Amino acid sequence: MLDGVGIGELPDANLYGDCGSNTLFNISKVVNGLYLPNLQELGLGNISEIVGVKKVESPRASFGKMREISKGKDSTTGHWELAGLPVTFDFTYYPLGFPEYLTKRFLEKTGCDGFLGNKAASGTEIIKELGDEHCKTGFPIIYTSADSVFQIAAHEEIIPLDRLYEICKITREEVLVADEIVGRVIARPFIGTSDNFSRTTNRHDFSMNPHGKTVLNYLQDNSINTISVGKVGDLFNYNGISQQFPTKSNQEGCAEILSLASKTRNSFIFANLVDFDVYFGHRNDPQGFADALRKFDDFLPNLLETIDTSDLLIITADHGNDPTTPSTDHSREYVPILLYQKGKNGRNLGERNSLADVGKTVGEFFNVQNELYGIGMLND
Repeated sequence: MLDGVGIGELPDANLYGDCGSNTLFNISKVVNGLYLPNLQELGLGNISEIVGVKKVESPRASFGKMREISKGKDSTTGHWELAGLPVTFDFTYYPLGFPEYLTKRFLEKTGCDGFLGNKAASGTEIIKELGDEHCKTGFPIIYTSADSVFQIAAHEEIIPLDRLYEICKITREEVLVADEIVGRVIARPFIGTSDNFSRTTNRHDFSMNPHGKTVLNYLQDNSINTISVGKVGDLFNYNGISQQFPTKSNQEGCAEILSLASKTRNSFIFANLVDFDVYFGHRNDPQGFADALRKFDDFLPNLLETIDTSDLLIITADHGNDPTTPSTDHSREYVPILLYQKGKNGRNLGERNSLADVGKTVGEFFNVQNELYGIGMLND
């Protein structure tokens, strides 16, 4: 799961302020062409125009694109829908900051003496703005974004990680109650000194439980091992996950995927590679995004060599995050889908009506009966 790697605005992108967003194409245009030979061979360029990534006559993978039917454009809705569970309700959003009754409850429950921020903001910008004051007062910085999130930033030497995680856990369980349907509480630790603050890799997400069964639950019910790599476990609140392997970078994630692919059997490995989104999409860095895509492409031959004819590899995304637009938020986009099985010819999967087709396909692959939303793609 390539976090944030979208492939063109959805028909309702105007409702989200995302007209013109096209993560892969716009990046490829800005950097004068992407060089992704292995993804090209799989058929990435057959899905949609990407400068530098050509269409191939006989792609090694089946290819297409998928639309998100859930409301929103964040990681929670994207991952849940990918797992066969679209989100049919509205999450709670705070475009003007958190209301007074919520911040009052936050102070009462967490025991914090105060807070800073309380607005929608870029995570890197708000620590530049309020980092010094945070270090002087010891007050956590609370902020949100276009997603349904309650983010809490703190310097690791001012509020130690254990305490920051405790504050987030209390916020998840005791502050966000009643009608506050918030997808994630996110710990955002940072380090450094004035004018040189930087976020660390010790981020931790505290998510809601999914509102129904996902493909992870159905697989577990049928004694199939479910493994999460990266932040996947956080996003499902570990519901339906047998083993978890947290990672802090694409490099760690790719190493874990390769290791697990070589030694596991009868297992579903659900991996999130987050660098595209966190370090380059949200920071409007198209060149960094392009470099990260190239590194993933360089990794692919090892993975394709490791898996065998009994395996299915699915490459997709959860939403867009176009670094070439003024916004630093996610973008409402189609996502690419590539299905690879060694020795099988690739086919055009077309435009899929839901990300849930992935979860349905996984259930189909393992021959597990389920009531997930979506249409399986193996017969296509």
